[in-house]
Amino acid sequence: MSDKAVYEKRNHVFYITINRPRVLNCVDSETADLLADAWRTFRDDDDAFVAVITGAGDKAFCTGADLKQAAQGWLDISEDRFRVQLQNLEGYLGYTLGLDIYKPMIAAVNGYCLAGGLEIACMCDIRLAADHAQFGILNRRWNIGLGDGGTQRLWRIVGLGRALELIITGRLIDVEEALRIGLVNEVVPKDGLIARATQLAEQICQFPQGAIRSDKEALIRGIGRPLAEGLQIEAETFRTLAFRGDSPTEGARSFIEKRRPQWKRHGL
Repeated sequence: MSDKAVYEKRNHVFYITINRPRVLNCVDSETADLLADAWRTFRDDDDAFVAVITGAGDKAFCTGADLKQAAQGWLDISEDRFRVQLQNLEGYLGYTLGLDIYKPMIAAVNGYCLAGGLEIACMCDIRLAADHAQFGILNRRWNIGLGDGGTQRLWRIVGLGRALELIITGRLIDVEEALRIGLVNEVVPKDGLIARATQLAEQICQFPQGAIRSDKEALIRGIGRPLAEGLQIEAETFRTLAFRGDSPTEGARSFIEKRRPQWKRHGL
């Protein structure tokens, strides 16, 4: 089995590493398949609470599609196959199409975060960045579009005006600007990035997970909908949580009785 992307679980934290440091962790078709498998494994494992994704080495998080493979026609696709992939909600070049994950996901950006790499970071809920990280949609230079959610996720994070400017100009921005515009949540010294991501992930793991997942689901599913529809989704996820194995009642009782809650299934 290829090791171009690897994953492991430690103490409820699921670590995914894009493992192609010699080519700045760019993604070829094999790596994309491995990453999709990693995300599905995380999604389907109830004992995996939080994901942390990073790139091997300290030069790059991910620099997008492998242009050597792209030069051989990887980005070309027949109309028939494209329609089949859309119908089946299978990613085209963007492997996250149809991959709904309502668990917390953290991107630990350890260097260049470019093109499809920026799209991966935008897929995550929290973005921590090393102090030397840089961001940009450099695929502008080669007439390659955004195909893994960049046109839909970036503007929801930084706002429409900033997203349009970054997408149209393809300029590179440093980590200070990324923090200022809200693309990055926190800047961390390079040597402490993974430790900080682990600390944050383990902090989140201390919470019962059911309400985290149901609230994230309501938020994500409500994007772009009228307020009334969003409130209906929220009501549905709230009600579903109440009928799961660990209802909110135990949490409330533990507060009143001044004790730690006794969850049967981590609050799921």
